[in-house]
Amino acid sequence: MESPRQFSLVSFIALLAYFAFLASAELHVREFVVSWLISYVIAFLFRHGIRQLRNPWADGPEYITQCPIRPGQSYTYRFTIEDQEGTLWWHAHSRWLRATVYGALIIYPRLGSPYPFSMPKRDIPILLGEWWDRNPMDVLRLAQFTGAAANVSDAYTINGQPGDLYRCSRAETVRFPIFPGETVQLRVINAGLNQELFFSVANHQLTVVETDSAYTKPFTTSVIMIGPGQTTNVLLTANQRPGRYYMAARAYNSANAPFDNTTTTAILEYVNAPTRRGRGRGQIVPVFPVLPGFNDTATATAFTNRLRYWKRARVPLQVDQNLFFTVGLGLTNCSNPNSPRCQGPNGTRFAASINNQSFVLPRRNSIMQAYYQGMPGIFTTDFPPVPPVQFDYTGNVSRGLWQPVKGTKAYKLKYRANVQIVLQDTSIVTTENHPMHLHGYQFYVVGSGFGNFNPRTDPARFNLYDPPERNTVGTPPGGWVAIRFVADNPGAWFMHCHIDSHLGWGLAMVFLVENGRGQLQSVQAPPLDLPRC
Repeated sequence: MESPRQFSLVSFIALLAYFAFLASAELHVREFVVSWLISYVIAFLFRHGIRQLRNPWADGPEYITQCPIRPGQSYTYRFTIEDQEGTLWWHAHSRWLRATVYGALIIYPRLGSPYPFSMPKRDIPILLGEWWDRNPMDVLRLAQFTGAAANVSDAYTINGQPGDLYRCSRAETVRFPIFPGETVQLRVINAGLNQELFFSVANHQLTVVETDSAYTKPFTTSVIMIGPGQTTNVLLTANQRPGRYYMAARAYNSANAPFDNTTTTAILEYVNAPTRRGRGRGQIVPVFPVLPGFNDTATATAFTNRLRYWKRARVPLQVDQNLFFTVGLGLTNCSNPNSPRCQGPNGTRFAASINNQSFVLPRRNSIMQAYYQGMPGIFTTDFPPVPPVQFDYTGNVSRGLWQPVKGTKAYKLKYRANVQIVLQDTSIVTTENHPMHLHGYQFYVVGSGFGNFNPRTDPARFNLYDPPERNTVGTPPGGWVAIRFVADNPGAWFMHCHIDSHLGWGLAMVFLVENGRGQLQSVQAPPLDLPRC
C-alpha cells in the first residue's frame, strides 16, 4: 500500500490572492500554480470521487464530515488513494465557493500498468466552469434572501477563460497547440455550478475512454454531454487539415427555467496552421463546431446510453437494500406572499427534496462527528426508503404535494449490504436532469428510462454485465435511473444533486454506513486537528 499523500490548508485570504494572480498570469505560470495548489487547498475541500476508504474525515463537505475551519486555524487532510486511477477533481464544498475554488486531480496508472487503449501522446485537462460578473457569494445571498432562483451565470469558461464570443476576452482565449497526426487525451471536467453542458471540437471526432475515473468501452462521437461534477476522458487525433479549430461548450438545459445561453470557446491550433497572405495578414479564423440545441434531450440521452464499462463489471446481482428516491424541486408556502423574502413563483420560496425531505445542514456539529461521538440532537436516522406518498411522479402532480418537509435525516446501511437505488425525477415545478453525486463510492448505472419506474417490468432490462461505473449520474428529465453498489465504506456519506442551487434548496440526504467487523472494516479515529465546531 502506498503512503498517504498529505494535503495541507492555507488561509482563505491567501487563496483569494492566488486567484487574483492566476487571472493575470501567463498560461505556463498558471499551469505551475495549479499544480502547486493541489497540495495547498482550503477548508471544507472535497476531492470529488476519491473513495476515502474508512476515512470520512478527509472527505470535506462542511457539517457533513467536518465543521468549517475557523479563521486563523488550519487542518491537514491525510488520505490514501487505493485502487483508483483516472480523472477526478477537487473543489470547495461550502455554499458557492466552488464557483472559483476547483482544479483537476489526475491519478495515473501504476508504472507498468498501461491504459486499456492506445497510449496518447499527452494529456490536456479541460476544466469547464461558470463565471458571474458579481461575487458569486453575493448572488447566492440575494437568492437565499428572496427565495427566488439565483441569477444565472454571465459566461462559461474553459480553463478559466470565456473565449472569443464574449466582450473583452478574445486576447485571453486559451489555445492548445497540436502536431499533425498526434493523439491527445482531453480530460474534460464540468466544474460549473448549475449547468449541464454539451462539448465538441470542430471537425474532430472524440473517442470516449473514461467517465468519472472508470474506463469505458471506447466509442466515437462528435459531442459529449457532461453534467456538473462529472468527468469524461476522450481521445482526439489531429487528422484534419492544418488550421485552427474551436472547442466549445454551451448549455444543455432540460428544465423549464432560465439558463445562461452563451458559448465558451478555446482554440485547438495546429502548429503548422497557415496564416493569411497580403493585406490583413494574420491568423485564420477558427472553424466552429456543430453543437446540439440547448434542449436536445435526445442527443444527451443517446450519448449516456452508449456508455459501457470496459470489461465485465462486478455488479451486485442480489439486492439487500432496495431504495426508491424521488428527486426534484418544490415550493415552500409563505404566510405573507407579498414579502420580499417570498419572491418565488406565486409568492413562495423555492425548495428541493428527496422523498419529500428537504435537507437542512446542521450547525452545532457535523453529522459524522455527532455519529462517531454518539451526540444526540444533530440528525435523525428516519430518512424514508420510499416516498411517503405514492403518486404519478411525472404527471400532473397535485399542488398539495409540492411542499417538502425540512429536516436533517440520514439512512442507515449495514456494512457490505448490496444496495440498489432508483432515482425518480418528478414533474413538480419542472422535470429536469439532476446530476446526483454519492460521496465515498463508485456505483454502477444498471438502467434508466423515461416516465415512471415500473418495478415489475423495468428491472428485466437492467444491464448487469457491463454497466458504466460512475460517481455522479443524471436522472433523465421526467424519467428514472437505477444504480447499484456495495456499502463497503463505513462512515457518513453525502448524496446530493451537484447543481448547487438545488443542493442549497435541500436536494440531498446522508447515508450512514455502519462498521463491519474489526479495525479494517471500521471508521478510523478522527485526526487530532479535526476542526472544532
